[in-house]
Parts: sequence; structure tokens; C-alpha cells
Amino acid sequence: MTPLNIPEWQSLDRHYSDIKFLSMREQFALDSSRFEHFSVYSGDLLLDYSKNRITQETMEKLFALADAVELKDWTKRMFNGELINHTEGRAVLHTALRNRSNEPVMVDGQDVMPQVNAVLEKMADFCATVHEGRWLGFTGKRMTDIVNIGIGGSDLGPAMICDALEPYAIDGLSVHFVSNVDGTDLSTTLEQLNPETTLFVVASKTFTTQETLTNAQSARNWFLKSGQQTDVAKHFVAVSTNAEEVSKFGINTDNMFEIWDWVGGRYSLWSAIGLPIALYVGFDNFSRLLDGGHQMDKHFRDQPLAQNIPAIMGLLGIWYINFFNAQTHAIVPYDHSLARFPSHMQQLDMESNGKFINRQGARISYKTGPVIWGTPGTNGQHAYFQLIHQGTQLIPVDFVLPVNSHYPDCDHQSILLANGLAQAEALMKGKTAEEVRAELVAGGLEGKALEALLPHKVFPGNRPSNVLLFPKLTPEMLGQLVALYEHKVFVQGVIWNINSFDQWGVELGKQLAKAILPDLRDDNDISTHDSSTTELIRLIRQLRQ
Repeated sequence: MTPLNIPEWQSLDRHYSDIKFLSMREQFALDSSRFEHFSVYSGDLLLDYSKNRITQETMEKLFALADAVELKDWTKRMFNGELINHTEGRAVLHTALRNRSNEPVMVDGQDVMPQVNAVLEKMADFCATVHEGRWLGFTGKRMTDIVNIGIGGSDLGPAMICDALEPYAIDGLSVHFVSNVDGTDLSTTLEQLNPETTLFVVASKTFTTQETLTNAQSARNWFLKSGQQTDVAKHFVAVSTNAEEVSKFGINTDNMFEIWDWVGGRYSLWSAIGLPIALYVGFDNFSRLLDGGHQMDKHFRDQPLAQNIPAIMGLLGIWYINFFNAQTHAIVPYDHSLARFPSHMQQLDMESNGKFINRQGARISYKTGPVIWGTPGTNGQHAYFQLIHQGTQLIPVDFVLPVNSHYPDCDHQSILLANGLAQAEALMKGKTAEEVRAELVAGGLEGKALEALLPHKVFPGNRPSNVLLFPKLTPEMLGQLVALYEHKVFVQGVIWNINSFDQWGVELGKQLAKAILPDLRDDNDISTHDSSTTELIRLIRQLRQ
């Protein structure tokens, strides 16, 4: 099934032809209630989507498309534990991890909630032993540093959450994240630490991930310069399903925290993969994060499309990617605590929807999965916003704006918010040649100098953006935001008729790396590769000498 053949898609295509030159500035001038018509709340979280190239008819047609592809039915199937990840034969139940209502969630006839709750209870107990000073290192000292060793979803999500919730950190504990197999990442982390007071969390579902196990083994070697093999169990715990390999590493399997195959890596921060979060900010605040995610789950599952923030954001993405030919999407949080938020969203979106095969296994002929990028404002304003304002590409932007700071003594928040709101307004309004001319004349410029400068100062405007506004970045609000984007990605995958929950594209490079690794050793014959790879291997061997 291709969405291109759906009558509702074809209706949107005709509608696009009718309004593709629609001026948002004119729409605001014509409708003083445009904000009220195109904004919606989930609790304290506001989505203002009025600065988009849409009319009420646009939204009605987008909602009709969502109904045509049975979005609500797919949503029920996901929440009910059906095996919607069909290429891996798995349910998709990150929502069960934060199911605070504790309603039964069935997979293959079994309620998974008792398992979920048991692991959460085990995490809570473990965090208490660390925070209360009952978990001691091999010299009897309390832990002062947590080091998470993982990669992908076992790193990006937890690292982002810990950065964002730093104001909630437990006194006396620091957290560090090591993911890159580049030895610099691990070495520069370890040189800050004392092995007597460092606790490592090794996060690998299979406990075979090359990058994670390489870093974990090097971390163990570093530790063994001070401690004994029998001391490893006091300084290493695991998040995994592979008890045999965990035990071989030297970790007591009593200190292994379970995850399940229905937890995708990029959705796993809600699971035991979130252990470093719970250690760093306390299990109560981790629970508040889950509460926020559950709140957004209920909103997404229960609200009609016209009041449904993830559905609206997902549909607007379809509008720009598939009709306006947008290639990328920027996420710009105006909160330095959310510096890693765009990186986590990169994996979430691009690993989920970067697909060219539909659910039936056929090649697709339409765009999916935009490039996701961004950095905190106001840094981005002095870097890439030039391209967004005056470049030749249409780049939709999400502005993420907390009203109140955790650091009110440093009274910059009004400046920060003013910049975020100004960027959204400037993208929408632009600046016409007439406005530039009047501005230059008022500044005393005239004649040829005026005419030469004028075109460079024109802003076309009509560039779309969303504003996500909320009172403060609390654990609950952060949970809402992450779950919101998870559901947005799901909405787009349903409409594109792709499986958003596998990631086979990650595998090929891993397989080839395993074949190349022995070839980098000088005493091995080089196996068969293309001529470029072969010559690069030879050059690497020479340069090592």
C-alpha cells in the first residue's frame, strides 16, 4: 500500500497546489484569532502551531489522511502489545515501561506489568543502597561517580536526561557517559576518577555490542590496576538479558537489571537503561519522568486528532516533507540543559523512519525521515539561523521554550525567551523590500549604495515553526516532551507505511567492521575488499610503523 494512492493524499496534493504560496503574514492580518485556532495543550505543555503554512482546511485534510491510514487503530495495536514490529516479530511497548496506571499489558497472553514493576522495584532498592552509603567500594568508601558505558539508545537518551535534570542531582554524585569506541572517550573520563569510588553501569541488551564491551573491558583493566578481580562485582553492574556473559565479565548477576526484546534501544531510557538517571537524580525523580511520559501517552491515545499534539506535529511534518519538499527539520531548545535533546531526537527519528522499504517489503517512491538537527538557542542564532532565514531550503523549526529557569539568580531568562519568540516571529513575517528601503532611508542611506545593499537585507519570511512552551523543565515535563516526539515519529511511520521500530541499516557497517578488523593487523593477509578499502588498510599499516 502506498499513501500516494489514497484519495485523502491526492486531495492534499491538490490543496497544496492551491495554497503553496499562502502568506502567513497575511493570514495573521486576516484572522486575529489564529493563535486560538492553531494551539493546543497537554497539561501545562502548549503547542502553538499557528506559524505554519496552513489553513483550517489544511488541517482537516491532514486529519482525514490520518483517519484513512487508520492511525487510531495502529495506536491501539501498539498500546495493546500486538507485534507491530513485524520484521523482528516483536511488540513495541516502551509505553508499558511508564504505564503508571498499571493496567495489564498483554504480550503473547502474558501481562508484562509484573516484570516491569519488579525491575523498577529492584532499581529503586539499588539506588537506595548507593544513596544511603550502604553500597561501598573495595576499600569501604561510598560511590562518588557513576560511569555509564553503552552506545546508541543505551547512551543518548540517559545522557540527555541527566544533563537536562542536573538541578535535581543527588549531592555528592557525578555521572559520566562513555559511548565512543575511540579510546579518547574512555581515557579522558577515567583520568578524572578514583577507582575506589567509581561505579560502572554496563548497558548492553545482548552483552555482545562491540563498542560497549571494548570500553567495558578497558574500564575493568583500569580498575584492576587498583583492585582485585573479586572486587569487580563491587564496582560494576549490568543492564542486560545475557546473564552468562555478565557473569563471565565478573559482575554478580544479582546486580543485573533486565530489559526485554520489546524495548527498542532508542526507546529504552524508560527501562533499566535509565538506571544512571535514577542513580544521578534519585529514583523519585526518575519516577516523575515516567509519570510525564505516561501523561503524554494518555493524551496521544485518548485525545481526538484536532487536540492531539503528537498527531498534529507528525502531520505537519508530512505536510512539509512530502508536499513542500523539506529535507531537514531543526529542533532548537532555548534551555542549555537540553543541549543533548536534538541528538537524542536524531536517533529517535532518523533510526526509526530512515527507511526506503514499506511494511509489505516493496520499495517506496516518496520521501520519509527528514534529517533532524539543532543546538540550543541562542547559539544557533549565531551559526545556522542565517540558512534558515535566507537560505534556499525550507527548514521547519521546533522552538522548545521553558518560561522559568532553575537558575533565577542569573537573570537571563527574559532575554532568552525574547530571542526564541523573535526568531519564530521573524521566520514567519520576514522583511519586505519596502520595509528594508524605509529602514535604510531612515538610517541616511540613499542612491546606488541603498540599491546595492537592499536585496541583501530582505527576508522572505513564510518559514514555518512550532513553539512548545511550558512553565519549567521538571522531570514530568521532560517525560512529556520525550514521549511527545516518540509518538510524533510513530504517526509519521504509520502514514508512510513503514516499520518505525526496526533498524537493519545499522547492521551492515557492523558486519563489515568485523571483517576489516583482522586486516588491520600487520601479520594478516588482507582479505578481499574494494580497491579503495584495501589501499586504505595498507596505508594504515604503514603509518602505524
